[in-house]
Amino acid sequence: MGTAITLDLADDLPPGCLHELADQVFAWMREVDARFSTYRTDSEVSRFDRGEVLLSEASADLRFVLEACADLWGATDGFFDAYATGRLDPSGFVKGWAAQVASDRLLAAGAGNHCVNAGGDVRVRGLSPSGEPWRIGIRHPWDAMATCLVLAGTDLAVATSGVYERGRHVLDPRRGAPAGGLRSVTVVGTDLGAADAYATAALAMGVTGIGWLDRLDGHTHAVVTDDARQYHSADLPLSD
Repeated sequence: MGTAITLDLADDLPPGCLHELADQVFAWMREVDARFSTYRTDSEVSRFDRGEVLLSEASADLRFVLEACADLWGATDGFFDAYATGRLDPSGFVKGWAAQVASDRLLAAGAGNHCVNAGGDVRVRGLSPSGEPWRIGIRHPWDAMATCLVLAGTDLAVATSGVYERGRHVLDPRRGAPAGGLRSVTVVGTDLGAADAYATAALAMGVTGIGWLDRLDGHTHAVVTDDARQYHSADLPLSD
């Protein structure tokens, strides 16, 4: 889906086991790309969008993603809209969901200390190789070599949606035009698929998304506006 995936396994397991776990994660990510990439005309999501695959014929993963996107549309008052561009594009949920599934599978396999990073959407569990909580840097929205905040924790799902790499690619579905007002939105929770979608929705809302995030139960956030103002939740898990 046009993004880089990195994996850090911090458990003291045999090298062969670690390599096998890593291979399984990357195989899963390739499977997700083959099924959900909107850049690929032969992906299942592209064929479904063209009407070449019926819902009754769709894979269990595609049906799950479609249902999740419908639920998120309702939960965000329509600002998370997989059809905002006029065609089906569930990428604002799929990337985080895929990384969350990878993390869940690692945990189930006994690798409880890990970091999965899908293009800046990060799921961490347990401890880092140093034996300390994981530290997650939030990219500075004007300086690619700097961070504006650093988070720390042992069980975090951190998703960021911004305009600094792909431009104003997130649309305000009510206006059918690129969203403005916010430069970067980071949402922190325990489910990366939901956090990814909420970050996308808040970016689509513009500055009104800040108040919406303040009312979002079970999540914290950090926001940078177009005019360089920064806001974040009082209980955001900031690094010391």
